[in-house]
Parts: sequence; structure tokens; C-alpha cells
Amino acid sequence: MTLDLQKHRAEVHGFGRLQENLRQIVYGGNDGIVTTFAVVAGFAGAQAQGAAEIGTLAVLLFGFANLFADATSMGLGEFLSSRSERDVYVVIRQQELAAIANRLDAEKAEVLAILKHRGVNKEDSDQFVAVMERNPEMMADFMMAYEFGLPDPNEENAAINGLYTFFSFLVFGFIPIFPYLVIPTNPQVFGFSVLATFTALALLGILRWRATRERLLACLSETVMVGGICAVVAYGVGVFIGGM
Repeated sequence: MTLDLQKHRAEVHGFGRLQENLRQIVYGGNDGIVTTFAVVAGFAGAQAQGAAEIGTLAVLLFGFANLFADATSMGLGEFLSSRSERDVYVVIRQQELAAIANRLDAEKAEVLAILKHRGVNKEDSDQFVAVMERNPEMMADFMMAYEFGLPDPNEENAAINGLYTFFSFLVFGFIPIFPYLVIPTNPQVFGFSVLATFTALALLGILRWRATRERLLACLSETVMVGGICAVVAYGVGVFIGGM
């Protein structure tokens, strides 16, 4: 019977696409929220200092230009990053396979040292090394994980990672500028944008909680706090520039 690992992880462990791509979703979503709000906050801060009147159209123009440009940059950056990690992994793994073939005793000693460091007793370590010796590919995988701390990139898809980052940036980054689309121009619209921004951060925190099942309050507070700090900095920069 052949085990379908992807199906097994999803059905037994609840490990699906959300968990698999959580890093890209949180990274892209948080950056989208903060970066887009920075545009809105920058204009609002400048207005607060008596700068020339800046209308809703300008906020939307710069907001959407920033949203799509940065989403594309983030998505492609994630793609290139994933591909680069894969290239590094392949090169180092080939070096490990060569080392196993040419100086097996030294590699076995490294495996024993890693196992000892992790508290495995000598008898079990010797048995483990004997199995690894007969399976050089598995020994190479073990060394990649425990000597270099590198996950197997074959478990990921660089294009999928890039798309998750791109769409997460777009979806969450759209929320801070949404009030400017539906509310007539007035001094209160920025307040609604602030509310929308923190709502988006809270939603991202809930999504993170849904994937990790960590404490809800911890996920929410950490996500909102990190994003909130960036939002305050963005508004402060707008006030400073507007006052120059």
C-alpha cells in the first residue's frame, strides 16, 4: 500500500495549504497592510501639518500604484528567494553525497556527534549510523537537516510561494484604502482607514491562529502590535515631512 503523504498530512494532522504557505501569507499580508497604510498615513500626516490639499483621488492613485507594484515585487522576490534556497540546497547536498562516498568514516563520526548532542544513547546511535551507511541518500538528507539546518526545497513550489505572497499582499493591502473608495471625501475618512488597517491586522492574526492553533490572544496581539508600530512610524514620517 502506497501512502499518500499529502493526503495523510491533511486528513490526520490537519496540515494543508494554509499551514504549508503560512509564512508567505503572513509575510505578504502584513507587508501589504503596512505598506499601503504608509501611503494613506503619509498623506494624512502631511495634511495634518497644513500641506497643500490632497484629495481622495491622489490617495487612491498612489495607494493602488503602490499596492500592485509592491505586490508584484514581493511575489517575484519570494519566487527568486525560493529558487535561490533550492540552488544552495542542491549544491551542498551534492557535496555531502561526495563526502559520504569519499570519506565515509568522517561523515559517520559527524552523524554520531549530532545524535549524541541530541541525547541519543550510543547503542541506538550505532544502529542508526549502520542504517544510514547503507542508505547514502538518506544520510545526505539527515545531514542537510541537522548539520546545515536546511529544509528540503523539493517539498515547496517556488511559483506557488510567489503567488501566495502576491495575492496575500493584494488582498490585505487593499483593506486600508478601501474606505477611500466608499466614503465621500471628509476629514473622518482617515479614521476609517485606521480602523480598517487594524481590522486587517486582526484578521491576519486570526488566520495565523487558525493555522497554528496557538493562543488566539497571543496571535492577535503580536500581529496587531507589529503592524501597529509600523503604522505609527508611517504616520509620524508623514507629519514630519509635512511640517518641513
